Amino acid sequence: MMIIGVDYHPSFQAIAFFVEETGECGEQELNHSDGQAERFYRDVQQRGIRVRVGMEATGYSRWFERLLAELGFEVWMGDPTEIKAKRVKKQKFDREDARLLLRLMRENNFPQIWVPGPENRDLRQLLWHRHRLVQMRTRIMNQLQALAMNEGYRWKKKLFSEQGRALLEKLALAPWANRRRQELLELLDRMNPTIAELTAAAEREARKRPEVVRLMTHPGVGPLTALAYVLIIGTPTRFQRGKQIGTYVGMIPCEESSARKQRLGRISKQGNSLLRFLLVEAAQAAARTHPDWRRRYMHLAMRRHKSIAKVAMGRRLAVRLYWMWRNGCAYSPSLEFGSYAGQLGTGHGAK
Repeated sequence: MMIIGVDYHPSFQAIAFFVEETGECGEQELNHSDGQAERFYRDVQQRGIRVRVGMEATGYSRWFERLLAELGFEVWMGDPTEIKAKRVKKQKFDREDARLLLRLMRENNFPQIWVPGPENRDLRQLLWHRHRLVQMRTRIMNQLQALAMNEGYRWKKKLFSEQGRALLEKLALAPWANRRRQELLELLDRMNPTIAELTAAAEREARKRPEVVRLMTHPGVGPLTALAYVLIIGTPTRFQRGKQIGTYVGMIPCEESSARKQRLGRISKQGNSLLRFLLVEAAQAAARTHPDWRRRYMHLAMRRHKSIAKVAMGRRLAVRLYWMWRNGCAYSPSLEFGSYAGQLGTGHGAK
């Protein structure tokens, strides 16, 4: 078997390889644009050698992963944070990184992570595309609000009703301000149908999955949040406890405690930013419609701060959805708050 450690970059990759049968080893830099990297791996395949490739999880590598899958190579994707912690030398350059990956693979100490499949990744693109378009639409609507406020009108949401839009179009503006208003309204008219189409597509995908439909029974959780949760978490068996969900999503505070003094900072934000945003939004929706969630949110908001309370409720929701998915049960008011929510054989923390 040939073991290859790959330090991947968008334009090139540095590799370190070792052939177990012959003891052959070496290092090389392979460019991507001229096809040098593809030729190297295809030549290795023609030699009939089993190949295992290890690399850090990174962006802009979809084509490379597809190439390795096409060639039938075994791919190990590593956690960049854990790999960095295993670096002993205070030296970091491409060849040294490739050597480190190779060494960890040979020592069977490579921190592998779960990798979603092609269909999962493609559906994530649907959610990301819709999310970015909604953000762009919000910026356009804010600019239209600014135009109206500069003329002395503060209509808020009424600005985008039929009556409010008619009043906005009747405002007498200077030439360039008038052009800005016209083009912003045209952009808004083009984006609304596109966003509606993407929303409908996401809802259809959500209805195809029983686990997504089950999560939608929770107050505040719609098809977008439930679908994103299932796609990004992947499978509940990856996690042993509900608290690990908060860590994975990046909704726990950074901590630098020492000498019995606890020092907590901002949340780590090490997880998927889209899922984190959707969880916080869904938790706020639950707080508006569900009395128990509203009471707990108000209690946290008065004790700490509204922003802290929103994130805390989003983390609680992530844990709640985890136990609903893992236990295969729909929402029930009897579910308890906390990391043990939904576990069989427990109640109020007592076995």
